[in-house]
Amino acid sequence: MEFFTQFPVMERVPLMELKKGIDLSFRLFSRKYGDAIENFFDPLLFFLVWLEKLLITTPWPIIILVICILAWFGSRSWKLVVGSAIAFMLIGYFGMWNDCMATVAIISVCTIICITIGIPIGVVMSKSDRVEKAIVPVLDMMQTIPSFVYLVPILMLLGIGKVPGLIAVCIYALPPVVRLTNLGIREVDKETLEACDSYGATPLQKLTTVQIPLSLPTIFAGVNQTIMMALAMVVIASMIGVKGLGVPILRAISNQYLALGLMNGLAIVALAIIFDRITQEYGRRIQKHRGITKK
Repeated sequence: MEFFTQFPVMERVPLMELKKGIDLSFRLFSRKYGDAIENFFDPLLFFLVWLEKLLITTPWPIIILVICILAWFGSRSWKLVVGSAIAFMLIGYFGMWNDCMATVAIISVCTIICITIGIPIGVVMSKSDRVEKAIVPVLDMMQTIPSFVYLVPILMLLGIGKVPGLIAVCIYALPPVVRLTNLGIREVDKETLEACDSYGATPLQKLTTVQIPLSLPTIFAGVNQTIMMALAMVVIASMIGVKGLGVPILRAISNQYLALGLMNGLAIVALAIIFDRITQEYGRRIQKHRGITKK
């Protein structure tokens, strides 16, 4: 009856040997290839450090002016422009400007990387059901696995620093743009594609002139979600050496400083709202243009 009342488990010694074997194999791999992998990411580190220094050293009125221009370009809403300016002024007034710029830098680099990698993967997925079936489980794992779990191999491989934190943020934030790129291209009207074929368009011409332009609203929804998920990872990434608004929040958690944690948390919320509204409104404008074009 013990078989039904107590779940059969692996013997302790073989289980320990298995765990030791996995740890040893990964340590050997990191010792052999760790330096090469770290050198591979050096240009990325250089770009991140350069952008962070640029944002911090640039006079704050210029930064706010650029943000207001981006907000107007994306939304055509004076309310969002004024709200963005007030939010960043308050962030600076309460002494969080440098941390905010460091957060904006890593979010910007992360978004660029995710778009650069995610859109081509989404395009390939949309062209092949087999590729989609192979990649979807990987995306599911990336989205469902706890963040702290994949921090362990990244730390063992690259140590503590900006690049490991950036990689962790990208792993967490990549799936939405891949999924929605795939979805957007697959939802393009078949009659439109048949019309392209009748005019003798090549697959590349169909992709660049019809499928991607028509799927831009969906792709921008993916970019929006990628930015939101990257911001959600800011605090966790700060645990492995990423500067930004997450560092004071960790300090507040360790020392039970309510005001420090609340103010920096609200700053992250303000960034999330601003980026969310800009990308959402820009996606809606593209959607309206798409509807007019169809007519």
